[in-house]
Order: sequence, then structure tokens, then C-alpha cells
Amino acid sequence: MPSASKFMHQDDHSAQPATGNRQPATGAGPADRFRRVAVLKVPVDLVDIWRSPLTGDNRSVNIEAMNVERTSLVERARVHAALGDPARLAIVEALAIGDAAPGELAALLQMPTNLVAHHLKVLQDAGVVMRGRSEGDHRRTYVRLVPETLALVAGPSVHDVPRVVFVCTHNSARSQLAAAIWTRRSHVPAVSAGTRPAERVHPRAVKAARRRGLDPGSWRTARVSDVVEPDDLVIAVCDIAYEQLPAESRPRVHWSVPDPAPTNTDAAFEAAYDEIAGRIDRLAPMVAASKGKGSGA
Repeated sequence: MPSASKFMHQDDHSAQPATGNRQPATGAGPADRFRRVAVLKVPVDLVDIWRSPLTGDNRSVNIEAMNVERTSLVERARVHAALGDPARLAIVEALAIGDAAPGELAALLQMPTNLVAHHLKVLQDAGVVMRGRSEGDHRRTYVRLVPETLALVAGPSVHDVPRVVFVCTHNSARSQLAAAIWTRRSHVPAVSAGTRPAERVHPRAVKAARRRGLDPGSWRTARVSDVVEPDDLVIAVCDIAYEQLPAESRPRVHWSVPDPAPTNTDAAFEAAYDEIAGRIDRLAPMVAASKGKGSGA
């Protein structure tokens, strides 16, 4: 049971939205353009500057397509800040089980009632909790969580994705594994391609897939220019492919997954599989298919 001493002297500055006078970079180079987009439009870890794949359409990431607004970032930052205090997190965890009156929370957490009132105000201002009047004793209020607000901390979502394309250099290992893993995890269709495709899929990638219950029997290598379409969500799982693609065909997302081929051991391919699977597990719930597409199992 948490004791009151753990919560008595918490620094509440974390509950305030971060502010500052720092201006976005104004240089003309690609890195400066990226910083301006990252500051004003989208999370740095999700997307890079992107032009429509394999076309001359010079456009940055469409904010509506990525469903990430600056206001959404501010709201999520405020929720994260409100939850970034041990006492408030303890309150939220207690309310995850059921609603409670402020006095009940104070008794459960062994916290002074005035401190509970303070933390509840911070949580309520952030939209994390709300109060409701008792239908029995009208003098009594109960606090409950707001699930819609808590869902914001899961991160941004990407809507209207017709297909995901995983890209690496030879399309012989990482991109093939990624497309197969994605297909198992998501209803959104996935394929793979390479910038310089090999003649065949790497035998150790095939073995790794079979060890994990995937069927690589239909895997064939393909060239990026023959596969990628303008509306695809393109994910580079290879540094070389990401860096060598021209700006007009730059993927939206880059995962720096080490190439297992130079090591050429089963352990290296298993490590690549695990890293890709972990990244897909985090991204797949955020990606929604275009209407009328990706409805298969």
C-alpha cells in the first residue's frame, strides 16, 4: 500500500504544458526542412519528409492523412504530464478498477485529503478524470476515468492506408519477414520490395519464417518501382535503401534494422525477426485501412 510520504513532496511543474520561445530551424537544407515539419506537423519518430512515392509530386506529409494535428500533440503532452506524477498515477490505477469518492481514494492511498483534491484537480483539468454526483447521497461525488482521454497517450493513428509496403535493398530478408509478420498482425494488406532486388529470398530468412510459423512458399523478390503506389504507407527497414532512395520516393517511415545477411547466422536472422515484430506490434494498432479495403482476416 503506498504511504502518504511517497506523495507529499512531488514536483507539480510536470503538470504544466511545456512552453518556450525556441523557433524552428530556418536553414534551407533537407535536415532543416525536416525539423520544420517535425516541429509543426508530426512526431519525429513516425515520419520523415516525404514526397509522393515514385512521382515528381513535391509534397510533405499530409497532416490529415497521418491524422496528427498540432493540437492533438498538445493534448497528449498535457495528459502525459498529468500522469507523470507518482501520486496521480496511483490515483488513475486505483480508478482503473472502479469509481471512487475522493475520501475513498485518500483512505486507499493513505494520502491527505487536501493532496488528493489537488491531484484530482490536475487530472480533471487534463480531462483524465471526471466527477459525477451520487444518485443516492447527493452531497457525495464519485470520480471516474475518461477512457477517451487515456486513449490519447497510445500515440497518433494513421488512417486511410490502403496498403503497407516494406522496403529494403535486396528484398531478400528483412522486408520479406516484415510483410509476412504484418499480414499476421493487421487487416491492412502488406507487400515488400527492394531497391536492388536479389534473385531469391535468403535461405536463412526462409528458415526463420518457418520456425515462427510463417509460410514463405510464395515469397518472390520485386523492385520498388514495380510495387509502390502513391497512397501506400512505405516503411524502409534498411538504412541503405532509405538513404539511397531519391527524395521523390522517400518512404514515410524508417526502421533502422541491422542487416542479418553479413553475419549470416540463424541468431542474426532471429534477432532481425524479433526487432521487426516488436516494431510492428507497436505500429499496427495505429494503422487503419482505407474504407472498403483490408477487411479480410
